[in-house]
Amino acid sequence: MSETTSFDLNAFIKESKETLLSPNTYFPAMRTSGGMAEPVMKALIYGVIAGIIAFLWGVLGLGGSLGVFGAGIGAMALVWTIVGALIGLFIGAVIMLIISAICKGSTDFEANLRVVAAVMVLMPINALLGFTMGINSVFGAIVTLGVNLYGLYLLYHGLTGSLKANAATSKIVMYVLAGLLVLFTIAGMSTRNKMNKYMDMSQEELKEMLKDTD
Repeated sequence: MSETTSFDLNAFIKESKETLLSPNTYFPAMRTSGGMAEPVMKALIYGVIAGIIAFLWGVLGLGGSLGVFGAGIGAMALVWTIVGALIGLFIGAVIMLIISAICKGSTDFEANLRVVAAVMVLMPINALLGFTMGINSVFGAIVTLGVNLYGLYLLYHGLTGSLKANAATSKIVMYVLAGLLVLFTIAGMSTRNKMNKYMDMSQEELKEMLKDTD
């Protein structure tokens, strides 16, 4: 018997709002079965929206993309964001399943896939705030960190609400992941600042620096 799935746009918008604003009530009531077509479609839509936003920022020269390369970079961002959403959905589901198993939660693949698809609601928001990188790289990195930390908050509710994982263990795992996010963000900002410093140097300054290292 074949399964037919109809997509309800109004329900999609309603669920997206509830995921963002009321995760503590959304995830316990979220369906964890019914076929993988629905979460795949949800992830695809989030990826398309995020990709379009990234494309627009590239065309407008925001999000760190400047000059005549902006449109090209934006087009690449559009394609790779959509592809990355689908790939990330399944890789994320595997990672989520492992975390859920550690936290004594559900190890059903579809249930974990649905939680990851729901949390991907942050993709368009992250893309929308991408213009902050064009304003200031440090400011943009901090904004991105904030969105990612909120993503961990959503994952916690997904673990405990939908996957019925142990709350205490889930908190510990989320704290560890939050700490790693902060460390990676700091390391990324340091690397970015060094690259910007070298890019701002004139050719003469670069030659002098290379002579000093000889």
